[in-house]
Amino acid sequence: MSAPKDQHFLVDRRAVEKIAGFVDVSGRRVLEIGPGEGVLTRALLDRGASVVAVEIDPGLVEELEVAFADEIDEGRLEIVTGDATKVDLPPFDIVVANLPYSASSKITFRLLAIGFEVAVLMYQKEFGQRMIAQPGTPAVGRLSVMVQTYASVKPLLELGPNSFRPKPQVRSWVLRLTPHEPPYPIADRKVYADVVRVLFSYRRKTVRKGLRSGKDTFAPGAIVRTIASLPEDLLQRRPEDLTLEEFALIANRMSECSKNE
Repeated sequence: MSAPKDQHFLVDRRAVEKIAGFVDVSGRRVLEIGPGEGVLTRALLDRGASVVAVEIDPGLVEELEVAFADEIDEGRLEIVTGDATKVDLPPFDIVVANLPYSASSKITFRLLAIGFEVAVLMYQKEFGQRMIAQPGTPAVGRLSVMVQTYASVKPLLELGPNSFRPKPQVRSWVLRLTPHEPPYPIADRKVYADVVRVLFSYRRKTVRKGLRSGKDTFAPGAIVRTIASLPEDLLQRRPEDLTLEEFALIANRMSECSKNE
């Protein structure tokens, strides 16, 4: 099988077995995004999973349909052709996937919005490091805050370029994501997401200046009232230094101040 441009197939058999075994998939419906040549698909099926595989490349879909004809006929494998950031996804319990790195952020946010029991996902190492970055560290950003608000993240495995064909120029991380309720009350999840996005769009500015720069997202009156309701020491800090609790506080104040707009 030939690889589409920018797609790297996992060929390290030991890594495949580890990834497929990080969670118990027996009798569960597992979503796999980007099955490629089906190496991980086979390992999941061998462990008793029912797999929904989403593949964007029609040529690979055809080859998967031939290679897994029996499993498809038995109803143990369903192949969905399309972009995992947009295509309708059938119901699933667990996610196990080697994600396309160019769409990692969009797919991760989409999965968190849909909901799942647990996910074992492979990312570019740098991306994974940003997911677990803590407040006050250089790598913290919108991704860190949004993922940690809705899930716990644990690194499980690191892989080098030799684990793939063709070899990528980056190292990879396999992470476990376990969804949880936000650690602090959030009045409106959309407002929360908007506040986090706006503040990190101006990450070198203080919270006060960042909020003032969000006039394309929030009503000017709501911004003024929100700023007036927040402690001065909070307004003088930068978003990279804020805790999840402080992001929730800002978002809840913005939600309340936006009600009369």
